[in-house]
Amino acid sequence: MDEHLAAESGSRRTLIECVAATIRQRIAARTLTPGARLPSVRAFAKSAGVSTSTVVEAYERLAAEGAIRSRPGSGFYVESALAPLSLADIGPKLDREIDPLWVSRQSLNAGATLLKPGCGWMPPAWMPEAGLRRALRTLARADADALTDYSTPLGLAPLRRLLSRRMAEHGVAAPPDQIMLTESGTQAIDLLCRFLIEPGDTVLVDDPCYFNFHALLRAHRAKVVGVAYTPSGPDIEAFGQALAEHRPRLYVTNSAIHNPTGATLSPVAAHRVLKLADQHDVTIVEDDTFADFGDPSTPRLAAFDGLNRVVQIGSFSKTLSASVRCGYIAALAAWIDALTDLKIATSFGSGRLAGELLLAVLKDGGYRRHMETLRARLSKAMAETAKRLDALGVTPWIEPRAGMFLWCRLPEGIDAADVARRALSHDVVLAPGNAFSLSGTAGGFMRFNVAQCEDPRVFEALRRSM
Repeated sequence: MDEHLAAESGSRRTLIECVAATIRQRIAARTLTPGARLPSVRAFAKSAGVSTSTVVEAYERLAAEGAIRSRPGSGFYVESALAPLSLADIGPKLDREIDPLWVSRQSLNAGATLLKPGCGWMPPAWMPEAGLRRALRTLARADADALTDYSTPLGLAPLRRLLSRRMAEHGVAAPPDQIMLTESGTQAIDLLCRFLIEPGDTVLVDDPCYFNFHALLRAHRAKVVGVAYTPSGPDIEAFGQALAEHRPRLYVTNSAIHNPTGATLSPVAAHRVLKLADQHDVTIVEDDTFADFGDPSTPRLAAFDGLNRVVQIGSFSKTLSASVRCGYIAALAAWIDALTDLKIATSFGSGRLAGELLLAVLKDGGYRRHMETLRARLSKAMAETAKRLDALGVTPWIEPRAGMFLWCRLPEGIDAADVARRALSHDVVLAPGNAFSLSGTAGGFMRFNVAQCEDPRVFEALRRSM
């Protein structure tokens, strides 16, 4: 039976209503666009496991609504204009407690009373407030154009030169003219999706992976395929099989510190990934947002590849300020030129003020001292959080070398989504595993942000919710 119908058939809705709802959902999801021919009555009935009379009646109802129309002797075709895009309507309906967008909304809307061990950023007290205030005072004395004018399409040149030197510390050779500033890491991926893929193209992601990759790729109508992730990188055999079977255009991943698992890509896995990507002509988008949390010698795909097949993106929302929106793309020079036109078309110039502020903070020696302190603080929080979770029977999948995330297995038989629902009643926002897993195989896992786990109420709420 059709997956959507299988999910609906146990409800009070009749099969006719289920068939009609399935067609409406496909129109909303843009898998059926205006003018598209619907499956024949017989073909739909066979695939959905319903009678032909059920499909005929459903089609007739949709025709009466004006959603589709009949062409005698030819079939039924989509008639109505597309409804506004609703990400929640694309794909099977998910319980909002495990929907990636739900997790983000809860974390972003959380007031001071809510604890957020499920969010992906630092508490304000862990950020370099003093350095930001110094930079703001400096900017207050800057020329008027720094405060009021657009920046160049590529972004502030001194900041791009600084980023080029910083990337070289990680083995990535990226001249300033191969770096374009963006409003965020998310905008960087959005621009790359606009540039590199068309609706219906296949994109590989890790399983599990950062949940907003799912949401963003869904917004671009990509077909998303997950590849199991191991402590040293993607499962190479599964990666090769997915490349051969699905012929994807892109592979989107982290490497230095993986989100949500905290794993680190090994040099052997990196070489094998690049070799397979070359064989199958796949572009890799490498998100290096967590670069400053780990060892600079940790393998980067962009370092091995020389920005030939790999595009690297990043931002400073995790280490400096989520309020200062500034990210970057490092790519082939020809691609940067085309991406610049696309950036102008979608967001015009770069944010001059954000770029100037980021430059001032990064040039200040206080930023390096801040990161040294932050890494030590995270290491301590990682050990303390793991100890407290262990007392509840919650065990880490691996012991991360660095970073803020612990990917943990709950006690046998406990569903993370159920725990997250109950924890909300105790004012705690958690991140259940299936929000990160395309295959839905992480129902017994939870991601914990150790920087957000200092309050003992987190563990008390978790205990009461399991």
